[in-house]
Formats: sequence, C-alpha cells, structure tokens
Amino acid sequence: MYNVVIDNFDGPLDLLLHLIKIDDIDIVDISIEKITKQYLDYITAMEQMNLNIASEYLVMAAELIEMKSSILLPKREDTIEEEIDPRENLINRLLEYKKYKEIIPEFKELEQERKMIITKIGENLSNYGDKNLDFKDVNLDTLMEAFANFLKRKDLEKPLNTKITKREYSVSKRSHEIKKILLKKKKVEFEELFDIVKKDYIVVTFLSILDLAKKQELVIDQNENFNKIYLSLRGCE
Repeated sequence: MYNVVIDNFDGPLDLLLHLIKIDDIDIVDISIEKITKQYLDYITAMEQMNLNIASEYLVMAAELIEMKSSILLPKREDTIEEEIDPRENLINRLLEYKKYKEIIPEFKELEQERKMIITKIGENLSNYGDKNLDFKDVNLDTLMEAFANFLKRKDLEKPLNTKITKREYSVSKRSHEIKKILLKKKKVEFEELFDIVKKDYIVVTFLSILDLAKKQELVIDQNENFNKIYLSLRGCE
C-alpha cells in the first residue's frame, strides 16, 4: 500500500520528482504504471481533503494515464521497431526541471549576498563641484601641474635640513599677505609668491591661492600654454 503525504509542490513536475525520490530510482528508469498510480493517489488524497487542485496537476494526470495506456496496449508487429518510448518526453522534462531545481539554492544564496550590498543611484557629480572657482584661461589641472613642477625644481620632495621653529602659517594670514602683495604689484608671477623654501610655508601659500580664487578675489591667467602663470586681484588686473 502507498502512503500519501500531502505537501506543497511547485507544480506537477515537482510532485513527480518527489515521488521518484521516494522510490529511490533514476529518472530514466521510471515506471509509468507505478508513478501514475502514485500520482493519482496524491490527487485523490487532495480531493478527499477538499483541497483545490490546480488545472496543471489534472493535465499531468491525463498525460500519465495516456502514457500508461499506450504502454499497456498490445503493439502491432509491423510498428514495434518504429515505436517511440512514450516516456521520453516526460523524462526529458523531468531532467530539465531537476537541473533548474538543483540550482535554485545557489541563486537564493546569491540573492542573500546581494541583499547585504547597499547601492545608491548614480548622481551627476558636477553638482558637487565648486562652481565659484574662476581661473580665467587657466584650469585647476594646469595650476596643480605648475605647483608640482615648482616643487621638483626646489627639490622639496627630499627631506629638508631645517631647524624646527615655532613660527606657524595659516591660510587666512597668508591670504592677507598675498592680497597686500598684489595690491602693490598689481600682477605677480605664480612662483614669486613662494619666496620661502619651507614645506609648510609653500603648502599654506598654495592653499591660500586656491582659497582666494574660490572667493572670487583672485584672477589667474596664462597667456599661452606652458607660459608663466600670473595672479592678480579681481578688479585690479
């Protein structure tokens, strides 16, 4: 006697795989007669429990009954060699379904990993750019390149043999000094402002130039590519 256990299945193929697994046989070795009986027992048990039976389960039941009838009916001698195994289509469908079913846990694992990743919709980064900088004919890359070349010429990338002093430099103080120089000279070549060869002084001077340009107090220009860069106060060019 076959004991029917009601369970949740994803469709008739899922139920058939369950029945095959219970019998511990290979899919290609299924007995249509036996599996049809087991399948119909399951459908009957569902009816007795007043459970709704999806139409796809009934369609599969009809297919199994048709295959069972085809196998049990006597074959004519002249058609025996031409006869195709009625199980072939069902076996192929079961093998294909089993393949997808076995890969589902891997997809679920990948799904859980993906849930751990927080993404953000791409934005226009130009919204975060500083729109106040005005370098006239000079872009920021050109200014950075000029500063880098200046450092190389002064050999500031090597440690300096300098004594430690208590003098401190601030951007606000150096900015004020630069403005006083530009008020007096009107226009100054970029490298003239780095008159003290000390790293902290040079860094603060460069930051002060950028800060003044950001505040629209400074105009930076270059007549031609690779020429010297000049600075002047806005309105005093």
